[in-house]
Amino acid sequence: MKALTLTDYKQLVYGDAPDPRIANHEVLVRVRACGICGSDVHGMDGSTGRRVPPIIMGHEAAGVIAEVGKQVKGWNVGDRVTFDSTIFCGTCWYCQRGLINLCDNRRVLGVSCEDYRQHGAFAEYVALPQRILYRLPDSVSFEEAAMLEPVSVAVHAVERTPVSLGDTAVVMGTGMIGLLVVQALRVAGCGKIIAVDLEPEKLKLALTLGADLALKADECDVVQEVRSRTEGRGADVALEVIGLSPTINTAVASLRKGGSLTLIGNFRPTVDIPLQAVVTRQLTLAGSCASSGEYPACLELLGRKAIRTQALVSATPPLAEGAGWFKRLYEREPGLLKVILHC
Repeated sequence: MKALTLTDYKQLVYGDAPDPRIANHEVLVRVRACGICGSDVHGMDGSTGRRVPPIIMGHEAAGVIAEVGKQVKGWNVGDRVTFDSTIFCGTCWYCQRGLINLCDNRRVLGVSCEDYRQHGAFAEYVALPQRILYRLPDSVSFEEAAMLEPVSVAVHAVERTPVSLGDTAVVMGTGMIGLLVVQALRVAGCGKIIAVDLEPEKLKLALTLGADLALKADECDVVQEVRSRTEGRGADVALEVIGLSPTINTAVASLRKGGSLTLIGNFRPTVDIPLQAVVTRQLTLAGSCASSGEYPACLELLGRKAIRTQALVSATPPLAEGAGWFKRLYEREPGLLKVILHC
């Protein structure tokens, strides 16, 4: 088969790769579309330690079943499918309680690290266990389904956040996940959504997708602006989608007493948090990792266009051109958000 392989750090090569062999409980999926995730872009230079070459990356994908294993039930050749990026064991303490994102034996497609190597979907074919498959409704295209993983990350984060009808929410960072968080908060019933970023185009898009107010962080006092629109109290909830000390501190300061902050971004492995403010103002901090069974709900949201992804897709080139698009994303070309490769 043809695949886009990370052969060395910062070196992506399109060419022949071994055809995957499926186990009895697996299916072979002919990949139709696979999105380039920010974790792939950040990881291909070795900085994360989770893309050790050689590896076929890619975990945001959809396609058609080409072959089924002997023990597979309920799935047939020709079925349109998407799949979770997390390969969970289904038997550990966490899986038994539905916390599949915290699985003790968790693997992520397209990741190679100290513990495992799991080739992903920047290829013609990928082998997958049947338990991570989801059937695509006719109302969801392959390109939309390739956005399902980031949509599920955003929806999971909002589910982790104690949102009540009419609440005011602050979203720190309006990149891909932040823009999906804005939409998920609207679905959850937030009354006022305040988006914060440094890039005007992303803020403009946030307003188009459901934010009520966009704040350019280097042109205003974000905390004062939030308080001025909440009778001086601060926001009920905040979601931080970057993972840096300054943005986390701003999110904390923007909250009312008793408010809640959900941390999604992890750009840095450690950050400084204003502990005294968290304690004395009785704030709740929650981490949000990947997703945990939200795929069916997200497919329904995509199917009825409650969450829109088309405006977030910048280009849909063929897999053969993937290396060039990775380079453009790595160099942070202005205006680029999501690139989906056709496989």
